[in-house]
Order: sequence, then structure tokens, then C-alpha cells
Amino acid sequence: MRGWRVLAAAFFLLSAGTASAQNRADQRAFLDLYKELVETDTTLSAGSCTRAAEQIAARLQAAGYPGEAVMTFAPPDHPREGGIVAVLPGSDPALPAVLLLGHLDVVEARRADWARDPFTLVEEGGYYYGRGTFDDKAQSAIWADTMIRLRPLAPRRTVKLALTCGEETTFAFNGAEWLTRTRPDLIAAGFVLNEGGGGRYGANGRPDMLAVQVGEKAAQNYTLTATNAGGHSAQPVTDNAIYALADAVQAIRAHSFPVSFTPTTRAFFAAMVPGAGAETGAAITRLLADAGDAGADAIVSRDKTFRASLRTTCVPTLLSAGDAENALPQRATANINCRLFPGETVENVLDTLRRLAGPEVTVTANQPIRPTAVPLAPDPAILAPMTQVAKRHFPGVPVVPMMSAGATDGVFFQAIGIPVYGVPGMLVEGGMTGIHGRNERIRVKALYAGRDYLFDLVKAYAEPARR
Repeated sequence: MRGWRVLAAAFFLLSAGTASAQNRADQRAFLDLYKELVETDTTLSAGSCTRAAEQIAARLQAAGYPGEAVMTFAPPDHPREGGIVAVLPGSDPALPAVLLLGHLDVVEARRADWARDPFTLVEEGGYYYGRGTFDDKAQSAIWADTMIRLRPLAPRRTVKLALTCGEETTFAFNGAEWLTRTRPDLIAAGFVLNEGGGGRYGANGRPDMLAVQVGEKAAQNYTLTATNAGGHSAQPVTDNAIYALADAVQAIRAHSFPVSFTPTTRAFFAAMVPGAGAETGAAITRLLADAGDAGADAIVSRDKTFRASLRTTCVPTLLSAGDAENALPQRATANINCRLFPGETVENVLDTLRRLAGPEVTVTANQPIRPTAVPLAPDPAILAPMTQVAKRHFPGVPVVPMMSAGATDGVFFQAIGIPVYGVPGMLVEGGMTGIHGRNERIRVKALYAGRDYLFDLVKAYAEPARR
């Protein structure tokens, strides 16, 4: 998940343990779907999103969806990186469709690094373990399950499902981008419900807020390259490709992009003031009044999450240099991973990096270049059902709009004019519970509570009250 789920929360309606979670027949059916999805390897190196998409298609068709309502796709040059689109037509064509978006692919997972087989769903100590148990097979399984449960209800609003591949790997074939570019008719919708919001445990083990993602940053990689004639290491000189690269990286480290706000981040930071502590709360208030207040920025930015939500960020993530241990390097490179604040352009950041790196280092923007992130103002008509449904499932827990400091496939839909919202409801713990790392897990209670909330939320959109 490049999407940001750190600042969100969920409330638990089910008692601990799998036994209570499986008292209802619909939960047992969902667990079977979820288990199959988690245990289907969908890594780029060895897995198959196409196989997972076909499994979901078979379940939808078994639930009564006609063949024309379910489409799987896999481009010939990417046969294992396919996806699925399904449509449940609504009875009122005047209502724009809602699209449920998820990704089937997962980050790589080496068995030797994990305490358990990453592609076997293991329940232990109140958790489900496995690669993708949270990111993003929990929500993808819930969306597929929701389509199955909604079909007998004959909703007024059309509900669409798109589960795609390529979200986790920048250079991979991206199914969401392919759909928006080549088949926009299939995914046309009034709005998209996506990952990126969710939930978080507080320090006391209780939910501290629900968050809905409204807007996100765009991810873009750049390459720094320093070159040199090289020579024998027995006769070192100060003109060294590694030195030049190190100076450029240090200049980037020392640079802070200016503070910026969107309507969403203003609302988010205003909501943070009461619980941020006296010093930080006062600094947030000053920064909201004056984005150029360097002293307030320094205090607020001590929190890495706050800092990432205030500005464009760039950080080195890969380094490579030299050809031999006894030779001066002829070439040194660094990958700089940037997260562009909404409204920021790839070209403007490229100019900044070139200025920081200096004339001895070449800076280029890596392909693919993703669409510029679009600032998105919270739409009360979309947020209201999230809040109303939360009052039933998560009483007393506030719903706060936030901008994701990461990036999701939502950026492709926003680029063609479809607003995207990361939904609340899925609870994550501090430390992100192994997401993108080892021993990924999700609490059993969090999974089933999130499923109940999200189903009722989609139902609220699909069957709006008549005016």
C-alpha cells in the first residue's frame, strides 16, 4: 500500500477470537473468499493477479452475476498482471455510479524472512498473518464480498468494482492506469471509494479517530548521476564521483520544501490541535495562520507524519557506485524518491533537485511519470454517509478528512476527473503491522468490524433516501 493509513481508527463490534467472528454464515463465506485471496501469490516476481481476478470472477458469477457484468482482463504482454471489473446496475440512471477500487498485487515476501509462510493465512493470538492480509487484500476481499451481498438488494445507484494489478511497483504494468486510459467507459463513476483512509489504534489500544483520505501526494522517482574519469585507488584525488554524489545527497537532505495546505490538510491540522499537546498545538495554530512561520514549522515537523503532510518530500532510497574495490569510481548514482504535494509538478521538483545537486551531478526524472496530484476539497455529500454510518459502528469516534502522504492508484482516476476517497473503517496498529515488511498482520476483530462498516457504507450510497 502506498496509500497512508496511519491516522485513522476503527471501533470493534465483535468479541475477540475467530470463533465469535465466524458465528454468522456470511462471515464464514467471507473468510473463505479472503483466505483464497491471501493464499494466492500475487507478487510481481512469481505470482499472478490474473489468477486472483479469475477466482473473484468465479465467485461473482456463482452469486448470480451474468457473464456480461463481469470482465477480467490481462494484456498479452502482461499475462499474469490482469484484473477484474464488475458492474451491478442500479435502478436509477440519474444517480452517478460509485466505483469500489482495490489492488490485487502485493509487495514481495521471502519465506526465509517471515516467521510463517507469507502465502498461508495463519490465525494466531487474535491476528491473521500473511502477505496482503491488510494491504490490500483485506479491502479487496471486502469489496468483492460487498458486491455479492448487494446483488439481491437491487440498489438504486449503480455499483462498480475494479480490482487491478501494479499498484505496489512503479515500473510494473498498472491496471488502474490501463483502465482509465483505454476503457474509461467501464469505470465511469461519480466517485471512487479506495484504500488510503482506514483506522488506527491509539496508545491505549482504543481507536482515537476515523480518517477519510481526501487527496493524496504523487510519487515520482529521480536519478542523480555523477561521472568521473576514475583511476587507481592508490592515487586518490578529491575529484571523485562518490564525493560529488554524496555532496548532492547531503544538499537534498538539508533542504525542506515550503509548507503548503489544501482545504483537506487545513481541516486535518485544525482537528489535531486539541490532542497535540500545548507546544505543538500552538505551533499548528501559528502555522495555519502563516505557512511561512519557520519556528512553528520546526516544532510541528518534529512529527514525521505531520512533516510529510505539510510539503513535498524527497529522500534517497537506492545508491550504486564503482566497479572495483581498487579503482576510483567512474560512475555513482542515487535514486531520489519524492512525494509531491498536490499541485506540485514533476518539472518544478526536477528544477529544485538540479539546483541542489549542482553542476557536477546530472538529475533526471525517471519513467513512468505519474499524473500530477490534484488538490481535492472534501465534498459534504460524500463525507456525510461516512460520518452517519460511523455513528452506528464507531460511536463517539470522530471522522477527520486527511491527505495521504503516500500514493495510490486513485491518482489515475483523479486525472480523468473522478474524485477518489480513501474510506475509513479498517484499523491499523502503530508501526503499520508489517505492511510492506515482514509478518504482515491484521487483528481478526478489525477485519470483521471493517467489513461490516464498509458494507453498510456502500449500501448507504447505493440506496440513498429519496428526497
